[in-house]
Amino acid sequence: MDFRLTPSLLAWLRSFDAAARHGSFTKAAAELCITQGAVSQQVKQLEDWLRRPLFLRTPRALVPTPEGKWLAVVLRESFEAIESTLAQMRQPAEAATATLSCSPSFAMSWLTPRLGDFFRQHPHTGLRVFGEFHTLDRTRMVRDGVEAAVRFDLGGYRDLNATVFLDEWLIPVASPEFLARHPPITRPQNLRGDWLLHDGSAWDGADTYEEWQHWFAEMGATPPPWAGGQQFNLSQLALGAALAGQGIAMGRAALVLQDVKAGRLVPLLGRSVLSRAAYSFVTTTHPSPSMELVREWLVEEARRFCGERAQVLPAPQG
Repeated sequence: MDFRLTPSLLAWLRSFDAAARHGSFTKAAAELCITQGAVSQQVKQLEDWLRRPLFLRTPRALVPTPEGKWLAVVLRESFEAIESTLAQMRQPAEAATATLSCSPSFAMSWLTPRLGDFFRQHPHTGLRVFGEFHTLDRTRMVRDGVEAAVRFDLGGYRDLNATVFLDEWLIPVASPEFLARHPPITRPQNLRGDWLLHDGSAWDGADTYEEWQHWFAEMGATPPPWAGGQQFNLSQLALGAALAGQGIAMGRAALVLQDVKAGRLVPLLGRSVLSRAAYSFVTTTHPSPSMELVREWLVEEARRFCGERAQVLPAPQG
């Protein structure tokens, strides 16, 4: 029998692949930008065409049948091979511009001020940086044309290459003006909840109070009630409020080092805490030569920064 990959059959297979990876028609629909009903119908049409079920539909999740598991593995390997080949072929031979997705606060405070050095070292390589912090996977990177990304998160990338190039130290910071208007802060128990400034999304999926909670736990102290503290969706915004004298922000060393050196922010309590998250350089399987240059440069810049950081801020204990 002649089995041709017709447009309809390809659409059914794409929907099945997404549903199998997510274990959900709803999440598959969000990835494919179609309705949940359309995904469900396309998978049903594939099952009808094969004359066998591919999922056991339970109230909580989709459970692949043995045949469904077999097909899911074959499809994922096939789609990854196609996506990788297309990504390599799509690179214009005459263009050397690299496109880098980067966590916004890190891009503004750490990456952008250093780009002059990159361009001096690589004058014939362009680099376009845009800020975003959504979770990455291979399908999304290929679909959106993202060559590489810098992310501040817990890592754990399963279908991408990720290089951790910089860890992060956390330390509370405030402006000299704020500290002059308030009683001395000599121990964690002196911190009031309404003074604290929060990055409510330290990384995609992080708890609203992640960094302050982690800092208090590492200091062996009980946090105050969170009510009253201002919340922001970027660390840079919380730090901006601290610079304006509105409270105490949880400073990431990469974002506050220059303000501390200039005296615009003052680190409190003489101790940093190692963050649970770190900065990773994330690429698909075969990054372009331009992106390899970016990765090597980031690793070297991070090495130099760590030396500077150790001279200015107290290191985490342990």
